[in-house]
Amino acid sequence: MSPLSIREAPNNSSPMAPTFLLVGMPGLSTAPSWWTAPLITVYLLSALGNGTILWIIALEPTLHRPMYFFLFLLGVSDVGLVTSLMPTLLGLALAGAHIVPASACLLQMFFVHVFSVMESSILLAMAFDRALAICHPLRYPALLTSGVITKIGLAIAFRCLGLHLPLPFLLTNMQYCHPQVLTHSYCLHPDMAHLGCPGSWGSIYSLCVVLSVMGLDPLLIFFSYGLIVRVLQGMGSSTDCWKAGQTCAAHLSAVLLFYVPMILLALINRLKLPIPPSAHTLLSYVHFLLPPLINPILYSVKMKEIREKILKRLQPKKVGCTQ
Repeated sequence: MSPLSIREAPNNSSPMAPTFLLVGMPGLSTAPSWWTAPLITVYLLSALGNGTILWIIALEPTLHRPMYFFLFLLGVSDVGLVTSLMPTLLGLALAGAHIVPASACLLQMFFVHVFSVMESSILLAMAFDRALAICHPLRYPALLTSGVITKIGLAIAFRCLGLHLPLPFLLTNMQYCHPQVLTHSYCLHPDMAHLGCPGSWGSIYSLCVVLSVMGLDPLLIFFSYGLIVRVLQGMGSSTDCWKAGQTCAAHLSAVLLFYVPMILLALINRLKLPIPPSAHTLLSYVHFLLPPLINPILYSVKMKEIREKILKRLQPKKVGCTQ
């Protein structure tokens, strides 16, 4: 019996089994080595790109400003997210390891969602930062002091950890009415909670987390951009309007890259659209793996100061001639 047919067959109520079964990418189970090289390449490029951004911001005192502090946190979340996904992805690609211990699955689930919510929270903070900088440029230094930035960082950490610390305990103590077969190549909380019996606290809490973060954050981000657009329309100088718009281009691209695949996945699941399982899985890969890969390129290309600092650091130092 295939993993998909097992997944659809309901079972009697039972506690969590010691293992979960990952379906993986449909059609690639017979030749797992095909996607090993792309996965390793994506991970290495993501680590290199984000590591470069972190290195430049840490070393350059001129970049120790709110916007670059949030960009630093975004790099940390991107590296953490792609690193959390790799164990099961590479296990499936290299060895076809579909069976994962429940403890390892819960641990991966926790870190994947912590870093995913961290990224969403940082994108929201960056949107408010841009809105303040453009809508209230004279008050901006007084509003975003180092103390305020520290509090925002602590609030993001508390939000990520506080929301997801209960999840492993709720899932562990939940009664399962379906076999523990997951439809992705990694452990995700909605996928795991869906296996539980109707009305279980794990499923209810999962819905609350999704609505409080992934539902609220995009609305607040686009509200911030609505304020920015209103201010830009009132600017008399097209040059000033262009410069202000350019500062938002990289961030808006990162927002769309992160949220559009997620919204499409939610609509597909909600409306039960008839798409192939491979397309659904591929869209999930795009949501989790593409932002860590593309974000460093976006910010290096779109933000002149970051690009100049990277080029300056990479240039060989001139050695003075001795007489």
